[in-house]
Amino acid sequence: MVKKNVIIMGAAGRDFHNFLVYFKNNPYYNVIGFTAEQIPGIVDRKFPAKLAGKYYKKGITIYPESQLPNLIKQKKVSNVYLSYSDLPHLEVMNKASTVLAAGANFYLLGTEETQIKSKVPLVSITAVRTGAGKSQTSRKVARILRDQGYKVVAIRHPMPYGDLVKQEVQRFTTYEDMIKNKCTIEEREEYDPWVKLEIPIYAGVDYGKILKKAEKEADVIIWDGGNNDMSFYKPDLNIVVLDPHRAGHEMLYYPGEVNFKAADVLVINKMDSAPKEGIKKLMENIKKHNPKATVIKAASKLVIENPKSLKGEKVLIVGDGPTLTHGGMSFGAGTIAAKKYGAKIVEPHKFIVGTLKETYKKYPHLVHGKELPAMGYTPKQNKDLQDTINKSKVDMVIDGTPVSLKRQIKIKKPFIEVNYVLKEIGKPDIKDVLKKVKIKRKK
Repeated sequence: MVKKNVIIMGAAGRDFHNFLVYFKNNPYYNVIGFTAEQIPGIVDRKFPAKLAGKYYKKGITIYPESQLPNLIKQKKVSNVYLSYSDLPHLEVMNKASTVLAAGANFYLLGTEETQIKSKVPLVSITAVRTGAGKSQTSRKVARILRDQGYKVVAIRHPMPYGDLVKQEVQRFTTYEDMIKNKCTIEEREEYDPWVKLEIPIYAGVDYGKILKKAEKEADVIIWDGGNNDMSFYKPDLNIVVLDPHRAGHEMLYYPGEVNFKAADVLVINKMDSAPKEGIKKLMENIKKHNPKATVIKAASKLVIENPKSLKGEKVLIVGDGPTLTHGGMSFGAGTIAAKKYGAKIVEPHKFIVGTLKETYKKYPHLVHGKELPAMGYTPKQNKDLQDTINKSKVDMVIDGTPVSLKRQIKIKKPFIEVNYVLKEIGKPDIKDVLKKVKIKRKK
């Protein structure tokens, strides 16, 4: 039997998962490499032999995605599998065309091949785009279930940017856990809120092993998705968040459209700030493409201490990195707070230094935005973010990220934190749909 040579296109997350559940012990394929995109600093590494299994004694090389056409020809690659998320459909087909032109087949793996079944009830929360409000929805679900007396455990979409062997299975319950694991700002943005809720949050590389650990302590598990990726687990209830500020994107992005069409529950978030035409368009697309889904209407309620202190102040707004970069959003909680309370927004691109300049080149739409993306995948990016903030000629910094930046970097200016919580509008609400999930308490 001649094995087919395979490349997995990824961004340090879905690609590793697809490898572990589909390719690792598959005798029909030989994975000659991963390619990496979206996340800075993850190329020129190896997926370690210790995790890769018996067929990959030397590990698997991670290449820049730009090398893909040459790799296909040099390594005689038969199949290329796209395994990362939040891509416009046009870009997916551009990548497919590159692969086909180089002589290989282009594949997308579906949920039947990649979702793992949990032994305890599992609620997945995903979205159609990065920045739709998935995380606030996940935490709302968690609070409701916890208040009903259930032992809730969350599993987060992967962000393994460091030592993959050490990150194989991670569990966070304290801030010290995050310090010990040398978490980046990007990781802290997702783990911090769960630690505040006193709910265990798992993440890592091997989501089969992660699930087994979580099942031992949980009455119910929440899948807290990342980007607009599909759940790694087969859900008992599939909740998907929509963004009326980007109405129509649910039909234009991969795999957000998959989530949209597969959802049991669709949450239309940000209805308090979205244009009416956006909400109308979403309702039309729901009626046409997923009429069986339960629809929940919701607002993103601002949470901010001492908002009056913003009035008349010149402010620099720092927002969530992935949302503002590959998520394509131009604003978030910080901008809404600044406008609502009369602050004067200073454009951040005038002050950027170091690696942030590279980020602005890669995502040129940022030049026209009013928020500074909190890029923090590496210590160097942390330092450049810190220097940019402290260099800015403003009276105050608004932290609109999910994490408290002052825990990560030294900010020398007055500082105010802004965040969102999900607030349902009318009925049905989250409590109503969670009644569909049959949960048994552990003895």
